[in-house]
Amino acid sequence: MARPPALPSEEKVRIVVSVLSKDRTVAEAAREAQVSEQSISNWRRQFLQGGSAAMGGNLISHSTAQREQALSEEVRKLKQALGEAYVELMTWRRTGDYRRVPSGTSR
Repeated sequence: MARPPALPSEEKVRIVVSVLSKDRTVAEAAREAQVSEQSISNWRRQFLQGGSAAMGGNLISHSTAQREQALSEEVRKLKQALGEAYVELMTWRRTGDYRRVPSGTSR
């Protein structure tokens, strides 16, 4: 049987908030949204974990995000350098220019 399309995150949040505020039960919310009770429970768990991380680990999240951004920038620069070296190597191969650069030990 085909799986129904995923609900937008805003709808999931609305459902979870209504369950947490006891406006409706998990079973009612699942029936109305046409999803399993397990899905609602998973969304609730994810929502609460995300909130806990945001409340207690704001500095950690910020420094982690900064580190991730720095690493992404480094990866981008390394990919660019590798690409440039590859293009240069291919150019040398096509032109037959295999000049050797003397090593530091051969003088």
